[in-house]
Amino acid sequence: MATPIGPADARVIRTDLVIVPVLRAGLGMVESILELAPRARVGHIGLQRDEETATASRYYSRLPPGLAASVVLLADPMLATGGSAVAAVNIIKNAGVRAIRMMCVVAAPEGVAVMTAAHPDVHIYSPALDASLNAKKFIVPGLGDFGDRLYGTI
Repeated sequence: MATPIGPADARVIRTDLVIVPVLRAGLGMVESILELAPRARVGHIGLQRDEETATASRYYSRLPPGLAASVVLLADPMLATGGSAVAAVNIIKNAGVRAIRMMCVVAAPEGVAVMTAAHPDVHIYSPALDASLNAKKFIVPGLGDFGDRLYGTI
């Protein structure tokens, strides 16, 4: 692979990669992933969390066709309770996908445990594992609502 300084050894992704952000916060991750994998296709899953029950409900889902042989990269910055992640993976698996990876920015042990129990075949990648969830089911110390921070709607 050519770099601005010289040639470099690199792995080339030959598998059909599909990025699926969880709307709306996951949209903030898509462009960066596409810089690394410009041939990736993109789908979308819209989930809304009820602030009182912390339960996720789907309001939108649009995935590219022919996903059976694809690797789906689920992009959601926060893995808190695991409810949205489990719901998103259920939607993706119902579309015939067998290989799913989840990328998040911050995770809580509770969310990791829920995801691992529900979908042990899904690998979770997160640079930060914070301490816990608070009474409102937000990650502590965490970032608060990632989508609100990203789009300035706090």
